[in-house]
Amino acid sequence: MPLNAEAVHARLGENTETPLRRQSLRFAAWRRRPSRAVDFPGGATPGLGFGLEIPTRLYASVHGFAAGIRAKEARMSVQAALDRYEQARDQHLDDLQELVRIPSVSFPGFPPAEVERSAEAVAALLRRRGLENVEVLRLGDAHPYVYGDWLHAAGKPTLLLYAHHDVQPPGREEVWKSAPFVPTLRDGRLFARGAADDKAGIVVHTASIAAWLEATGGLPLNVKVIVEGEEEIGSSHLEEFLRAYRDKLAAQVIVLTDATNWDTGVPALTTLLRGLVGFDIELRALERPLHSGMWGGPVPDPALGLARLLATLVDADGRLAVPGIDTGVRALSAADHAEFASLPTSVEEFRRQAGLLPGTQLLGSWQSPWEAIWRQPALTVNAIQASNRASAANIICDAAWARVTVRIVPDQDPDTVRRQMLAHLERHVPWGLELHVESEGGASWWCTDPQGPVFDKARRALAKGYGREPLFIGCGGTIPFAAPFTRALGDVPALLTGVEDPYTNAHAENESLHVGDFHKAVLSQIHLFEMLAVD
Repeated sequence: MPLNAEAVHARLGENTETPLRRQSLRFAAWRRRPSRAVDFPGGATPGLGFGLEIPTRLYASVHGFAAGIRAKEARMSVQAALDRYEQARDQHLDDLQELVRIPSVSFPGFPPAEVERSAEAVAALLRRRGLENVEVLRLGDAHPYVYGDWLHAAGKPTLLLYAHHDVQPPGREEVWKSAPFVPTLRDGRLFARGAADDKAGIVVHTASIAAWLEATGGLPLNVKVIVEGEEEIGSSHLEEFLRAYRDKLAAQVIVLTDATNWDTGVPALTTLLRGLVGFDIELRALERPLHSGMWGGPVPDPALGLARLLATLVDADGRLAVPGIDTGVRALSAADHAEFASLPTSVEEFRRQAGLLPGTQLLGSWQSPWEAIWRQPALTVNAIQASNRASAANIICDAAWARVTVRIVPDQDPDTVRRQMLAHLERHVPWGLELHVESEGGASWWCTDPQGPVFDKARRALAKGYGREPLFIGCGGTIPFAAPFTRALGDVPALLTGVEDPYTNAHAENESLHVGDFHKAVLSQIHLFEMLAVD
C-alpha cells in the first residue's frame, strides 16, 4: 500500500487538523525522499512507494504507529463529544420539556391532531440536532412515525435508534401533583406525562448525536432514527409499516430506548419482554337503566354479572385459571434460577418500590417476585365501568364494561391465548346476559441471548456512563416493535436500554424522570457510538 500522507490520513479516518495528524504528515513527507533501494538484513517489504525498500520490522512499526494514532484520536474524539454534551445538557433538557408539553395521546377518543403535532415537533428536533433526510412517515390511518439519518461513516456499521413519541392518557388529573403536560422539576425529577415513557428516549438519541456532530463534525458510525407514534396502543400498523419501510430502516444493530433500569443510578440491559393481548368486555342486560328500588331483585345487574365473569379468570391466589392458557410457558432452567437468586433485591424492597399497602398480599408462587413479572403470564383489569363515580344514581345499569389485558411470556402464542380467553368468557356468562368482546391484534413476547461483542460493548458503555456495571434483566412490559422488527432485519442484535426506574410511575399519574439518570443515559450512548464503530 502506498504510505503517502493521504494514505495515512485515510487510515486515520480524520479530516480535521490535529497535532497527531501534523506529526503523521511530517513522517510521510520525510519517507518520500528519493533513495536507492538498499538490501537490509532480515529481509525487506517492497512496494511502499517511497523509492526505498523498508525492512519488515520497520513496515510493521509504521502500521503500529498509525493504529496508535487512530486509537488516541478516537479517545480524544469521544472525550470531545462528552465535553460538548456537558456544555449543552440544559439545552437538551429543554428539548425534552418542549416535547412533553404536547399531549400526544394515541388512544381513541383523544385528538389525533396532537399526535400529528408531536410528530412535527420531533421532526424539527431531529433537524435541529443534525439529522438529515428527516421526514414524517404516514401510513393509512396510522399515527405518524418520524425518520432521520446520518450516513457518512463509510465502511462503518449502521445503528438504528428507536423511541416513540405517543403517550398514555393522563389518567386522573386531580391525582397529579402538577399538571400532566406542564413539565415540572421537583426533587431531582422531571414530572410530566411522557417525561420518561418515552420522550426521554427521543432526546437521549438526539443529544448523543448532537454531541458528536458539534464536537467533531461527524459520527463514528452511521445512524438511523425511527420514532413511532402508536406504540402505546399496540403498534397495530406495524406489519404494514415493516412491509413499506423495511429497506429504509436496515441496520446491523438496533437500540430501543424504551426500557427500564434496575434502580435509580443502577443501569440495566433488558433481555426479555412480555407480550400483550387485550380485551374490551361488555355485558348487557337492559335496553335502558332502571330504578333500582322499583326493579331490583328479579332483574339481573350487569355490573354484578361482570364481576362474576371476571372472577372466573383467576383462582384464589390471583393466578390465571383459564384452561390451557399456561400451555407453552417456558420452564425455568438452572441458569434462570441462579440468576433470580443473584438479583440484588428482597421481597421487602419489592414491596417498597411497588408502594404496596401494609396488609396487601403478594400473589402467586415464585422464587423471586421478579420471576412472576418476567416469566409468568398475568391478567389485569385495567378499567371497569357501569355508571360513574361522579354521577352515581340508584339505578340498575343497562350494561357494564371492563378493559382486560393478559401479559404473555415465552413461549405462549398470542392468537392461542386470545382464542382461549374468548372461549372461556363465552362459557361463563351469567344469567343469560348479552356478551360483546373486542380483542386487539396482540403483541408477542421477545427475548434475546446477551452474548457476543455487541452486548459486551453495550455493557462497557453503560458502565462508563453510569459509573457502575449494569445488570441484565427481564421486563414485564411490552414493546410491540421489538420482536417483529428484529426478525425483519435478520435477527440483528437489539439493545434495550432506558431511563425509567421503579419510581417513574410510567402509565400512571405523576410519571417522572430522574434527571441525573437521563444525563447518564446520554453519556452511555455517546460511548456506545464509539465502541460499536470499532471492529
